[in-house]
This record gives sequence, structure tokens and C-alpha cells, in this order.
Amino acid sequence: MSQSGGTQSQALAPGDETGQNFHCDNCQASVTDSVRISCSECAEFDLCTTCFSRGVEIGAHKNDHPYRVVTRPRFPIFTEDWSADEELLLIDGLRQFGMGNWKDAADHVGTKTKEECEQHYMSVYVASDTWPLPNMGRQFDAQFARTSGERRPRQASPAKGKVLSSQPSNHEIVGYMPGRLEFETEHENEAEQVVKDMVINDDDTAEELELKRTVLRIYNAKLDRRLYRKGFILDRGLLEYRKNQAIEKRRPKEERDQLARLRVFSRMQTRDDFEDFSAGVLN
Repeated sequence: MSQSGGTQSQALAPGDETGQNFHCDNCQASVTDSVRISCSECAEFDLCTTCFSRGVEIGAHKNDHPYRVVTRPRFPIFTEDWSADEELLLIDGLRQFGMGNWKDAADHVGTKTKEECEQHYMSVYVASDTWPLPNMGRQFDAQFARTSGERRPRQASPAKGKVLSSQPSNHEIVGYMPGRLEFETEHENEAEQVVKDMVINDDDTAEELELKRTVLRIYNAKLDRRLYRKGFILDRGLLEYRKNQAIEKRRPKEERDQLARLRVFSRMQTRDDFEDFSAGVLN
């Protein structure tokens, strides 16, 4: 992300990032409700404006990478007192927690009470003249919705808290489901497609049986590769993203670059052997 000429920023208001929390990858400051700089080359890499202005570089991220300036959509689309951002959060909250769960939906929105969420949904969506869609043709003179925009702190409840569902938003690695120790997209994710409809019949010929056995052997080999890769990730602690990032930030840039080149050898060694090997090369 360069402050010099040649890299142009693009203002975005992405609706597909609704319900997520964002932090600066350098200082860990929350940028969920403020402007953040998102790298176009490094996956899920964000900086606050302060770190971006300093030209921060972390790991593979360089300050001359192209970037996007991402802000929250604050303009009204259905009513003057609800911003597009809040509309998206309301729908996403009801999708996650279930229709009628207004308390959790309101916590997800963060700036509205459960009564306001229920009344707004009923009047804008359910009672819409264009049901099942809300009225998409409304226009407003105001550039920003009449809303405080300040997220209310969640009230501590004496009741037993909800158990986190096993979904990516509850873990620092997007796509990993800690409750199931699985990833949303596994290695060779389509492997099951070739065997899901396979049936071994009594009247199969010897050639047909051998073909089906071969397909099953190929499928089992894919499962073995999948288990190996998952075991490698868990054994090396690669899911501890913030911990690993904090360790990386303490290293000099030369060490980070050297370790990045050495990682290709980690598959050939145990965790302890690779750490000893890396320490030896650095020394």
C-alpha cells in the first residue's frame, strides 16, 4: 500500500462483509465501524489509516500493493432513520439467529433495540406493498441516515450465554469451524462426488467390481491427503493466527523474509526439527 503515486484507492461499501468484525493486522485496533484500508493482493489483510499512513509492511504484505478504501454504507435506503449498513446487519442477524429472535438480531445490529428491529422489519419488509420485497424505489435527499451510528455496549446478562455455533465468524481463521474441527472447504472438497452414488450390485462383472475398487482406492487416497494436511495445520499451530502474527511482528524484517523462504522445507520435517533447522539457518 503505497502513499506515492501509481496506486489509486477505490471507495467501497461491501454488503457481503456484514456481521464481521475487522481489526488492523498491525496494531489490532478495531476498524469495524471506521474507514479501513484493505489490501487487494493479500487475502483478508486490513490496516487502520494510521498504520497505512506509516507504510507498515508485515510478512508478504508490502506497502506498494494496490488497495481499497472500505467504509460502512451510511445512506438510507428504506427509511430515513435506518442506514443501509443497519439494514444489512438486521437481515444477517435474523438469518443467523432465526426469525423472531429480535434480541440477538438487535445485538448484531448494535445501534437499535429489539423493539425497533421488530417494528422496522414488520413495517418495511412484511407490510410492504411489494411483498416479499421491500419498496426498492424510495429516494432520500439526506446523504446519511438519521441514526446515531454508535454501537451500544452489550448488557451483561446473568443468564447462561449462548454456546457459539461452529461457524467461521466465531474463529479468527475464516472458514475454520472449531466446534467440528473442520474447514468449510476441505482439501479436494469434491472427492465425495465420485462415490456418493456408487452401488455394488450382485450381478456386477469382475471388470466392474475392479473398476469400483479402483475408484474407492483413489477416494481413500484423497481422504488420506486431506487428513495429512489438516494434521499438519493443527500440529504446527497455524490456526493461532493472532499469536503467530504477534511473533512475526517482533522479528526483524530480514528474519521474516528468511523464514518465509524456509517454510517450503517444513513439510519434510517434524515441527521440532523444522524449528531447530530454522534457528540454525538464522544463526
